[in-house]
Amino acid sequence: MSAVSVIMPAYNVGPYIGAAIESVLAQTFTDYELIIVDDGSTDDTAAIATRFVEKDSRITLLRQENRGLAAARNTALRHARSELLALLDSDDLWAPEFLAAQIAVLTARPDVDIVTGNAWTLGSHEDGRPARPWPDPRPEPNLTTILGDELSVFIMSVFRRRVYDTIGGFDEMLRTNEDFDFWLRAAIAGFRFARNDQPLGYYRRRDDSLSASQVRMLRGALRVYYKQRPAVLYNADALRLLDDRVQQFEADLIAAEARDALDQQDFTSASRHLAALRERRGGARVGLAGVLARWTPGLLWRAYQMRRRRQAAAHEA
Repeated sequence: MSAVSVIMPAYNVGPYIGAAIESVLAQTFTDYELIIVDDGSTDDTAAIATRFVEKDSRITLLRQENRGLAAARNTALRHARSELLALLDSDDLWAPEFLAAQIAVLTARPDVDIVTGNAWTLGSHEDGRPARPWPDPRPEPNLTTILGDELSVFIMSVFRRRVYDTIGGFDEMLRTNEDFDFWLRAAIAGFRFARNDQPLGYYRRRDDSLSASQVRMLRGALRVYYKQRPAVLYNADALRLLDDRVQQFEADLIAAEARDALDQQDFTSASRHLAALRERRGGARVGLAGVLARWTPGLLWRAYQMRRRRQAAAHEA
């Protein structure tokens, strides 16, 4: 039995999956199995993976109808045989030392159940930057820090099988933020986290519409908070923090929906969201934007475009 099972879900990643697999094969720690789950791809993802399977007995390819990222990970987890489980998405990459470094943390600290890593960003306006702070001044993740910071645990994590055996797999009803839900459930169950903040991978990002991606992220995070609230009812500090985050994210979602409506020049929806945001947060600027959206949308559109250009320039600086 291998020491580590590498979990790799894959859906229409033909341009990327070969490099992801090669990054696993290049690991300095070699006692692993790689389980790839093709989640109903319609491109050449499965064909590329098959070529690697034919050359290396450590690689298994499973195929299923498209059921989403969480379901693909769960299929791989059900077939995993190792005591350690490592997550790598099929459009990301590991540096050769990734597995060895994370396993060293788990070996040195037997009380730790999950070690979360870091990576360099590939693509988008953040290309070449660490995906998480480095060095990272944040405390090691626990229930309160995860509730307060949904980015405190990175997807490139390695964890002991007992985590999966206790809390189960990823929630297949969630199509976004399923990893946030998984780490939060692990923290609620009392499992202990450690962080290796050295970037030892490459995390691919794309520049989708900023406002649209914020809407998806906020809606997904809120679903997780709503779902997990009953589990922290008897922890006053955690409950207070969760409720504060919900209040903040609900307002942030309204603001993101307003920006998304403006991006689409849907001024009727923008006016409605801005009015709701003013009820939540107040503010003369929000009130003025709502008035402009209703009565002079062209003027608001020009002002909004100027602001977006300034933001883009700031990102490039």
